[in-house]
Amino acid sequence: MSVIELEEYGPDFNTDPYPYYAKLREAGPVHQVRTADGNRFWLVVGYEEGRAALADPRLIKSLAAVGYESADEAIMGPHVLTLDPPDHTRLRKLVAPEFTARRVEHLRPRIQRITDDLLDAMVPAGHGDLVDALAFPLPITVISELLGVPHADRDTFRAWTNEIVAPTTPTGPRDCTIELCAYLDSLIEDKRASRPADDLLSTLLRTRAEDGDRLSAAELRAWAYVLLIAGHETTVNLISNAVRSLLSHPAQLAALRADFSLLDGAIEETLRYEGPVETSTVRFTKEPVPYGDTVIPARETVLIGLASADRDPARFPDPDTFDIRRSTTEGRGHGHLAFGHGIHFCIGAPLARLEGRIALRTLLERCPELALDPAAGAYDWLPGMLIRGVRRLPVRW
Repeated sequence: MSVIELEEYGPDFNTDPYPYYAKLREAGPVHQVRTADGNRFWLVVGYEEGRAALADPRLIKSLAAVGYESADEAIMGPHVLTLDPPDHTRLRKLVAPEFTARRVEHLRPRIQRITDDLLDAMVPAGHGDLVDALAFPLPITVISELLGVPHADRDTFRAWTNEIVAPTTPTGPRDCTIELCAYLDSLIEDKRASRPADDLLSTLLRTRAEDGDRLSAAELRAWAYVLLIAGHETTVNLISNAVRSLLSHPAQLAALRADFSLLDGAIEETLRYEGPVETSTVRFTKEPVPYGDTVIPARETVLIGLASADRDPARFPDPDTFDIRRSTTEGRGHGHLAFGHGIHFCIGAPLARLEGRIALRTLLERCPELALDPAAGAYDWLPGMLIRGVRRLPVRW
């Protein structure tokens, strides 16, 4: 099979990848591709194949299991994005009770208060960047308070996490990972030495399973790293993508304003139509794995194109139409893959959904004339294939 050079698609692939994914799906569900920086991997673009791959035990997360070393693990320690059962099962089990839908629901009043405060500061200006005013500060404040991170450090976190998920230099992600992990080590030691607190890091320091198992210092640092990045970066773009999609589809926006019972549907359709995560994190084949007529050899890197799968017409009728009445949730059948599927399904999905619902409804209620700023010019899209979103969203109200 020939290798598809994504660089040949040009900048349009970053601006609007969906037509390119459509062409790839028409040619088959799996392709060998290479990015502009020379990285080669197998990209799964079909919905059924993507859903199967996300839960396929033959696709593993551990580099060590296929004979390689992980530079990231050497810096931050083992974490759930680089581990397989039973290690993955153990780590997730120790943290999962803190992220159940019921536990997250207790955060609703605080999330609403933060949202109200941000809009109190934003609304008098009449115009501005929604990312800076709401989409970023809401989730970074929530996850920082949840973890027990000092408010003064949050802008530094933004710089670190932006470079890690959407790098601007070849060494940026590694450099920022080293700095972030050193900071987290210091923060954890401060919490270990201080009086017990009710933040998540302090809770996890005290957490023991029924058999006495607990997180090691390296495991706690790695969990803090994953939660901090995944706990805000994806939600930033869920909020901004939802607003951008609604403002670009006036009939859908009007329907939501007229009937806020459609709010859950608006969030779920955003996750399907313009989800914040374009592709999964990497997996590796521990043996030859067939998808359709293609066999991916052993010890190969695989990415699942979540954005492509969620626009597959074989699963979603008229997939390029943004329709907030569309049924996409898992409870009503096989839904979108924005949060993944299988044992690596996003542990923070209940929190992201709650923040998205509160932010979107409160914004629309407080800003009845909300609109895209016609003088803003072209969007500055985040680079790379991991996070889907824009750096700025200029709006007026």
